[in-house]
Amino acid sequence: MSRQARKLEHLWHAVRSEPASADFSDIGLVHNCLPETCFDTLDLSTQVAGIALKSPLFINAITGGVEDAEEINRELALAARECGLAFAVGSQMAALEDPLYERTFRVVREACPDGVVFANIGAYADPEMARRAVAMVAADALQVHLNVPQELMMAEGDSDFRGYRERLEDIVLTSEVPVIVKEVGFGVAREQAALFQAMGVAAIDVGGKGGTNFLQIEKRRAHLKTNEDLLEWGIPTAITILEAAAGAPDLDIIASGGVNTGVLAAKALALGASAVGIAGLAVKILLSEGREVLVQRLRNIEWELKTVMAMTGAASIKDLRAVPVVITGKTREWLAARGITAK
Repeated sequence: MSRQARKLEHLWHAVRSEPASADFSDIGLVHNCLPETCFDTLDLSTQVAGIALKSPLFINAITGGVEDAEEINRELALAARECGLAFAVGSQMAALEDPLYERTFRVVREACPDGVVFANIGAYADPEMARRAVAMVAADALQVHLNVPQELMMAEGDSDFRGYRERLEDIVLTSEVPVIVKEVGFGVAREQAALFQAMGVAAIDVGGKGGTNFLQIEKRRAHLKTNEDLLEWGIPTAITILEAAAGAPDLDIIASGGVNTGVLAAKALALGASAVGIAGLAVKILLSEGREVLVQRLRNIEWELKTVMAMTGAASIKDLRAVPVVITGKTREWLAARGITAK
């Protein structure tokens, strides 16, 4: 099967999957009954990889490289521009192999001439591919995605991951824009986060378990009889934020993986994230209800986030990252077993 046909199948399955939500039920934010906040003056600005963002929310890597993706990316980018959000394109490998598909990515920069745009390639790429991907969309930063479980489940996927670390180091050393390492739904552990920090990456997008399940998608594509327990592989989003922050305390952490409400976004930021990526939900709403409804949903998520900030006494995202957090249940047990302190 061609890469383009595979991308189209991924998109088809993703938008028809039940919307997932990361499990932050073990994470509690402490109410402040005397907050000294004003909703209308709350500051949502943040910074990721040295890039200033008006809002911690952004539309994360979704699609590209197939005919249908051009219109989808245009509409998503227009929604991002209308809401003042950053936008990350999907994997650009198809366009690097065949220039015919470059337009499915270039349309993003055309729609957001002054917005923040992230390019995207896999860890199998080399520095020249990285340079071309960045130039294709005049990117402000480069995401390098990791998707080992998906590749193993995919009939046409890779099963040899040797050399990934060296290629990633080469990309970091030669890239003219900040490099963000991104998982696609299985989380980042403390040990690998420490490696990324040592390499000099600028940020980590944890891509935790709780959002789009690519193991489930690949199972459906190949009609596999895989046991359900394998499909639950990965580190839950709330936990992987804490894992990554423990391993790479000097890096910006991006929360993604089912963080689809303002309350969940607030919890993710309170755990230490600097930004929140929304992917599957955005394309699902766009294709089923249109761009206007997507814009309304994104603005509602921001409203919910600001409401939580007001109720916790956080006047800014920096303040939100310092509010009291209570961690219970399996998350607390995981942290204890891994020797990670919530502080």
